Amino acid sequence: MTAAWFEGFDTHRIATTGAEIFVRTGGTVGAPPLLLLHGFPQTHALWHRVAQQLGRDYFLVMPDLRGYGDSSHAPGEADHSNYSKRAMAQDMAEVMIALGHDRFYLCGHDRGGRVAHRLALDHAARVKRLCVIDIAPTLDMYARTDMDFARAYYHWFHLIQPAPLPETMIGGNAVAYLHAKLGGWGSAGLAHIEPHALADYERCFCTPEAIHTACEDYRASAGIDLDHDRTSRAQGEKIACDTLVIWGEHGVVHRLFDPLALWQAQCAGVVTGQAVPAGHFIPEQLPEATADALRAFMR
Repeated sequence: MTAAWFEGFDTHRIATTGAEIFVRTGGTVGAPPLLLLHGFPQTHALWHRVAQQLGRDYFLVMPDLRGYGDSSHAPGEADHSNYSKRAMAQDMAEVMIALGHDRFYLCGHDRGGRVAHRLALDHAARVKRLCVIDIAPTLDMYARTDMDFARAYYHWFHLIQPAPLPETMIGGNAVAYLHAKLGGWGSAGLAHIEPHALADYERCFCTPEAIHTACEDYRASAGIDLDHDRTSRAQGEKIACDTLVIWGEHGVVHRLFDPLALWQAQCAGVVTGQAVPAGHFIPEQLPEATADALRAFMR
């Protein structure tokens, strides 16, 4: 269903350490490579409007993260380490090597932003510039937990409960749950999502395997990812490259956090950015503005 949006793009299945990653590539061969990472509860289809804007300027790489979309959905391990952001970042590093790109620009939305953060730490020499969309660092967000945050991001605490409780609850009406997430967090409904994109999200999310692996992503973030982040901070590791931060002025990040300050504290480069008139799903709500911001920043 998404093929018409990506006319002229190619698809790949790339084996990485512990996963098989579905990847769509296209744009201008020989142009600077730009890796675009989606978040929960979506797939690479999130980027279809942005890709139409950027294809002349970049060679675009748009994977489905492990556990999402048409990538593999292995059951979570006891410590959830196979869904750690370190493991998911390693996938992306191996994908880019397989495609012949040693260094690249990087942008991640939502969970993809958390993978991008870890990728920029663990593979610093490979990331030329980084953009994160509508997130603050995971460790800071959990540390800020109070009633306002728990109410707005209750899924951070629901999805991390031991299996199979959240899986069973979501599976009772997965479509309704998916629609509630896609229409929430300042989005004011589903009008920003094209019908074909919504159908793709439904196809990819509403299975027992995909619901489980999405939960594993969050379980990892509440456990092993925090261990990795604390270790990185204790060792003084910071994002080496300049970083762009974009967030929605109708969303939770804008209301409860100071994104520029929090990211500058974790970055040795220069951090710039701003709020935009959107909710959480900025690449779909404001695709032209998103593309313009990436083009201006990733020169």
